[in-house]
Amino acid sequence: MAVSSHASTALSQTPLLENIVEGAVDYKGQRVGRSNSGGWSAAALIIGVEVSERFAYYGISSNLITYLTGPLGQSTAKAAENVNVWSGTALMLPLLGALVADSFLGRYRTIVVASVLYIVGLSLMILSAILPSTSCQTNKILSCSTEIQEILFFFSLYLVALAQGGHRPCVQALGADQFDEKDAEESKTKSSFFNWWNFGICVGSLVSYLILNYIQDNLSWVLGFGVPCIAMLLAFVVFLLGTKTYRYSMMPRKRSPFARIGRVFVAAFKNRRSNPATITIEEEYGTPSYQSFEQFKFLNKALHAADEPLISINEVEEAKTVLRLVPIWGSCMAVSIAIAQLSTLFTKQGATMDRKILFGFNIPAASLQSFTSLSILIFIPIYDRIFVPIARAFTGKTSGITMLQRIGIGIFSSSLSMVVAALVEIKRLNTAQQFGLVDMPSAPVPMTVWWLLPQYLLIGIADVFGTIGIQEFFYSQVPIEMRSIGLALFLSVFGLGNILSSFLVSAIDKVTSPNSWFSNNLNKAHLDYFYWLLAGLCAIGFVVYLYSARSYIYNGGCI
Repeated sequence: MAVSSHASTALSQTPLLENIVEGAVDYKGQRVGRSNSGGWSAAALIIGVEVSERFAYYGISSNLITYLTGPLGQSTAKAAENVNVWSGTALMLPLLGALVADSFLGRYRTIVVASVLYIVGLSLMILSAILPSTSCQTNKILSCSTEIQEILFFFSLYLVALAQGGHRPCVQALGADQFDEKDAEESKTKSSFFNWWNFGICVGSLVSYLILNYIQDNLSWVLGFGVPCIAMLLAFVVFLLGTKTYRYSMMPRKRSPFARIGRVFVAAFKNRRSNPATITIEEEYGTPSYQSFEQFKFLNKALHAADEPLISINEVEEAKTVLRLVPIWGSCMAVSIAIAQLSTLFTKQGATMDRKILFGFNIPAASLQSFTSLSILIFIPIYDRIFVPIARAFTGKTSGITMLQRIGIGIFSSSLSMVVAALVEIKRLNTAQQFGLVDMPSAPVPMTVWWLLPQYLLIGIADVFGTIGIQEFFYSQVPIEMRSIGLALFLSVFGLGNILSSFLVSAIDKVTSPNSWFSNNLNKAHLDYFYWLLAGLCAIGFVVYLYSARSYIYNGGCI
């Protein structure tokens, strides 16, 4: 049968129904086809943007302790506190950014606003490094700074933290949105997306450690801050160029997820005196999953609250889904506290050692973090291409092992890294004493930095298993319209871990003074005691995690 020209035109403009991606639209808000949007082509572009953003972020964070103890003249303990507080704040702010994205602006617009703030923050940071210090003698590295420099620097530093708080969870969620969970092939690919997302992050951080740290230590802090600014500007342009290729999640036109979940808790509290035995759920709502329904039964009372409109069982289950995440969220803190040492105490530890590596090159102390990035770059392909297929053959699970099993391995590895770090620090202190260097903090201890390699590698393994597992877990276990929040919750684990690390350093420094564990002369300090303490905390976190994971009920059949 012939098709009219009008109908033919309509068909050519509208993708075939089987090619339509349900729940997604294009940049114009129209239904989007599977073949001409999303997938790896769009996701790869977004990963590239994140590589540049992480290059810029780690260009600031990885060597921040050196800048604070050098040009700004702060003590080791004070600088470590400031770095941890800033890192913690930067990793907590994604909760705010995700709230704005999921409830108001949407992910795309939030990324645009955050990118502009990012570029402004980095520009002000360059200005703070350019300002002359009239009250100090100017050397290759300034020994102190003016008040205006410090104020401008910290203002720009926290503006960068605010910007990445809106940027990071939204970019990652937008990247994962390029794969349709309802399509078998794309759903399988989504798990790999999180692996390769972190692979890209490690590429960005590795280049930052190897190039920017060298520029900052040996050439200029102005240039060291300027290169990240240029990288962020280029990333913003690339992101805008991909606008027409992205898939955008179609948010349901209903009450905000925060309002819905909050209403469930309020209704359950108001109806707290009701007798659960009198609630005839099956008659009114159908039979829910028994295991899910029996968990957090106090929330079931919200179903018969007197408020209008009535609360549905789906809303109650949604609230339970979020509540189930809390113990997992708390017990994952062990990984974050261990990883927090990478840019602070591990760096200061390495700065005291012989840092000559290949061909006599003296590697900057902050660049030692590249060991972790390299280990992640090595282990991610091994995990994705070798470990998962082998594990899949035994377990029958698409992902090889469950997300919770993956996280558990990460937590155990983080605990082991702290044990190794403590043993290496004992060896370093003994070497300093053996060669009479205890009172000579500026003299390098005759002990190669390769001794630090095992603890950096273990942190890398903890990252591949724990960090990536936590990412995928929090993305998949929250309601669809809250996925930016889910990834922000993942980041907040590490944010709070940094803040807790800062609190521990501050408290222990005060308690142990004048013989502080964090003395400016690390040959008289006791970082080994601190590492043993963290190893114990990680072990406790691991036990709590095992208990929490055993009772966890996966959302939507995810594993």
